[in-house]
Amino acid sequence: MPAPILFLQNIHLNFGGTPLIEGADLSIHAGDRLCLVGRNGSGKSTLLKIAAGIVEADSGERFVQPGTTLRYLPQEPDLAGFENVEKYVAADLAPGDDPHRAKLLLESLGLKGDEDPKNMSGGETRRAAIARALAPEPDILLLDEPTNHLDLPVIEWLETELRELRSAIVTISHDRRFLETLSRSTVWMDRGRSRSLAKGFGAFEDWRDTIFEQEETERHKLSRKIVREEHWITHGVSGRRKRNMRRVRELGDLRQTKASERKVSSGVNLTLAEGESSGKLVARLFNVSKSFGAKQIIKDFSAIIQRGDRVGIVGPNGSGKTTMVNLVTGKVAPDSGKVKIGIGSEILVVDQKREMLDPDWTLKDALTDGTGDMVSIGEETKHVISYMKDFLFLPEQLRTPLRALSGGEKGRLMLARGLRTPSNFLILDEPTNDLDLETLDLLQEFVADFPGTVLIVSHDRDFLDRTCTSVIASESKGIWHEYAGGYSDMLRQRGGGKIPVASPKAKPASKSKPRQDKQTTPGSKLSFSQKHALETLPKEIERLEFEIGKLNKALEDPELYSKDPKKFNTWVKALADRETSLSAKEEEWLELEVLREEMGD
Repeated sequence: MPAPILFLQNIHLNFGGTPLIEGADLSIHAGDRLCLVGRNGSGKSTLLKIAAGIVEADSGERFVQPGTTLRYLPQEPDLAGFENVEKYVAADLAPGDDPHRAKLLLESLGLKGDEDPKNMSGGETRRAAIARALAPEPDILLLDEPTNHLDLPVIEWLETELRELRSAIVTISHDRRFLETLSRSTVWMDRGRSRSLAKGFGAFEDWRDTIFEQEETERHKLSRKIVREEHWITHGVSGRRKRNMRRVRELGDLRQTKASERKVSSGVNLTLAEGESSGKLVARLFNVSKSFGAKQIIKDFSAIIQRGDRVGIVGPNGSGKTTMVNLVTGKVAPDSGKVKIGIGSEILVVDQKREMLDPDWTLKDALTDGTGDMVSIGEETKHVISYMKDFLFLPEQLRTPLRALSGGEKGRLMLARGLRTPSNFLILDEPTNDLDLETLDLLQEFVADFPGTVLIVSHDRDFLDRTCTSVIASESKGIWHEYAGGYSDMLRQRGGGKIPVASPKAKPASKSKPRQDKQTTPGSKLSFSQKHALETLPKEIERLEFEIGKLNKALEDPELYSKDPKKFNTWVKALADRETSLSAKEEEWLELEVLREEMGD
């Protein structure tokens, strides 16, 4: 094998007296496609900075082949001091580099070059930094969370661009799909040390789990050996007579080995203050449209969201994802059409807008809102240190200012703050940013077990595949469609990228036979009865909603049952019958709407 063009050997680094990296290695050969993985705080970003020459290790060797060019993409690019984006990108070009490539990259990333860095969003800043890193086509490209703040079209463009580069690439990312697509080898930072796997990320998790199982077996064997030795020291005949000091020393060594082990920390304990159960209907959108000025954001979109649904919302930045969420939750009204919000919804929005966090707050302040030592989780309380441990924070971080937290720690903090509030309708806005893979797994399980409804705005394709029962996707020019399943299911239903007709959500198989008038063939028209139902169903739905409202109000009387139990029971039965009828008519209306769109009626 040819010599590496960059290597790190036996790297050690302490932060404030605490070991962060304890003997890590990294070898980069020409053309490598390497991913660097590990939990938040494991030292991945620091090791990448040491490789880039930005941070100096306490000890160990760093070697770069003479003449090797290297570019580094930081997690948080800094454009301060540059008049515009074009000058920022050009500042990293060497005399032999092609300036036209920099302009082409900016154009491909949707930037003109004259943007003022002071007025740019996080996504625009990230795209400018990507153009700066890629423009010279360096020998080595070090990427720290390159997909953060990028929408799906740009992520997919970046994957294609990186595949075509001749550069050796080392990537840190929480995006599983991105890592699976690009990596051919893996370096795992674990408890201060590095472990290497000559396979891409797709094989990493099974390999990691096997190592954990082997370590657990070894720990068990070590514990049993200590027990045997302690028994000999206490009860052995020779031990009582003259004490075999060699065995005593060996026992001490065994105890020291066990005490010095850096065990894998337990996972995040995601707990939510659970709200009351909502009604079966969470939201119904009927031919809603919304514009801002001359720009059509949403046009004639219809959908029903029911209790227990996990709905992903995807689309390019600026396509209207936030507007769609605001319509579904009733925060904004449509220009036309109708939105019905279900009864009893308790909405909680958990987003990644970290600018709302005061950098001078301590971790304790952020979790308790400055009220003391206890965290309120719905109607329960928990000591702040115990709650911190649930989200993998150490007790000694209690008074750590937020400015000192890593990106991943701030992501966990936003989850910890958000999940304190009771809810049955959870809105997750870019929940995966900066979270490590283990926390993502636990967040996925949390979403699956959540008893209410979840709306997920995300560019993480793997997370959408693992969590969603349907996906609402922007198709451009204000057209949105809903697809059954996750992101990959949406791509299959699109038929190679063509804009398809909306697909209804998957429903449990009905025991009753479908009505004959719903069976259609391509090119057929709606029957007379179907057209009539489309016209009359909205009025029937409104009538049922009105009657349900009246019955609910009547049943609120606390003395009704004691005064007239017969009337109480009659009204309870009437309410249940109308709610069942309402649900059936809403489903019938949605199915007919889908048929109408398919046939172009």
